[in-house]
Amino acid sequence: MIRARRLSKGHDTMHPLLQSLERFSAAEEFLDFFGIAYRPEVVHVNRLHILKRFNQYLARTPIPEDLDETAAWNACKEHLTRAYQDFVTSNAAQEKVFKVFQEQEGKSISLESLKTSLATRKRSG
Repeated sequence: MIRARRLSKGHDTMHPLLQSLERFSAAEEFLDFFGIAYRPEVVHVNRLHILKRFNQYLARTPIPEDLDETAAWNACKEHLTRAYQDFVTSNAAQEKVFKVFQEQEGKSISLESLKTSLATRKRSG
């Protein structure tokens, strides 16, 4: 799940802490590991979005391979806390983490138009 890598002397390298995080797959595992309090209902609805945003933050501010363990842990915790908080205060459609939400910018269908369309189909069918 963690893809924040940086190139060093032509090799794909990663901080040892990030390597150890690769064993996790659930958002709750990451949040528990870093001791971040969370609301299960927020994580349940946004788990993939939170992890994707965490990855985006790591990609924007990579953890140097030679950073000491405590500093790396604190940096990761800060990124994950920020990613989680993005979805506490917002939602997936507003945050547009995944391409499907980015492509739907400005494209929406009102409930009223759906009702009208359904009524028209019932009459003609």
